[in-house]
Amino acid sequence: MLYTDLGSATEVFNRRRALEDIYPEISPRLKDILSDWDAALRLAESEMEYDRQHNIRILCYNDNDYPLRLRECDDAPLVLFYTGNANLNKQRIINIIGTRRITVYGQDMIASFVNELHNYCPDTLIVSGLAYGVDIHAHRSALKNKMETVGVLAHGLDDIYPSSHRSTANEMVNCGGLLSEYFIHTNADKMNFVRRNRIVAGISDACILIESAEKGGGLITAELSQNYNRDVYAFPGRANDRYSAGCNKLIRENRAGLITNAMDFVKSMHWDGDIKLRQAQNEGIEATIFPQLDEEEKVIVNLLSKNNDLQINVLSVQTGFAIPKLTNILFQLEMKGVIKVLAGGMYHLISTKQHSQDPC
Repeated sequence: MLYTDLGSATEVFNRRRALEDIYPEISPRLKDILSDWDAALRLAESEMEYDRQHNIRILCYNDNDYPLRLRECDDAPLVLFYTGNANLNKQRIINIIGTRRITVYGQDMIASFVNELHNYCPDTLIVSGLAYGVDIHAHRSALKNKMETVGVLAHGLDDIYPSSHRSTANEMVNCGGLLSEYFIHTNADKMNFVRRNRIVAGISDACILIESAEKGGGLITAELSQNYNRDVYAFPGRANDRYSAGCNKLIRENRAGLITNAMDFVKSMHWDGDIKLRQAQNEGIEATIFPQLDEEEKVIVNLLSKNNDLQINVLSVQTGFAIPKLTNILFQLEMKGVIKVLAGGMYHLISTKQHSQDPC
């Protein structure tokens, strides 16, 4: 409130001894903290020196590079520390969260979802918390698919917790990044993990819950996402699966959209105008409308897909098939609805667009 109303930290500092005149309701504790800046300045100087040496960017609330989605949230941090190369204001940002006790089912869902999402919307930034379970599998799946991924930490950027994820974190700096609101030398205390969830939620367009028990950090992030008016989606699990109970409950109470794959998600978010999605759809449509083609039939289809409307003698030369054999193949393709004969004896590959509806 002070920062936003007065416009800058400098103005808060300059008027620190007259804050009661501006805000009569200011608490004595806050007044005392703001009146004694010596310790805070020493801490800030130490942080800035470390950040300069380790290529860490300091993002203040009013900076252009500060995450704009997060700035919309009332409890957004005034300062963030960031190392990495991903744009925190990308057009599409999602978070993938869930239990630390991930099952094989959860691992498979993450791998499949991220791989499919890469085919449809490869420029999506994937955010999570670098924790055990769903978090680290989401980051690693993103890296495997060459998608940028950002980890939001519950401690300063001078450390990595858990340490077993350090190698993945190092990869992320070159394909995404690491983000924190905490100064160096801050321990990974329990409450810090809860607080960092609001950044995971606030920085994203949508929250994807993969697996969650009836209680857990994933559900906290999902609830925060709802409070921030973000879209929330969950993968369902079997009725008796402990680590799908939270997902199933959110879906049952209409607090999360049910998705089973990336296509469900992309369509629900109305991201299906993406060029990559259209290409993937066309590939899927071709596989559907050109069923059970043998190898010789595929040769004809591939040739006509590159240079449509060819006469039989041209097809014979380019495929090497004799006319009698070629006539039989073309007849079979015509019976399957794959090609048709035009005036002048031209063979035409039927467009996939005629067999599909535009998703938009």
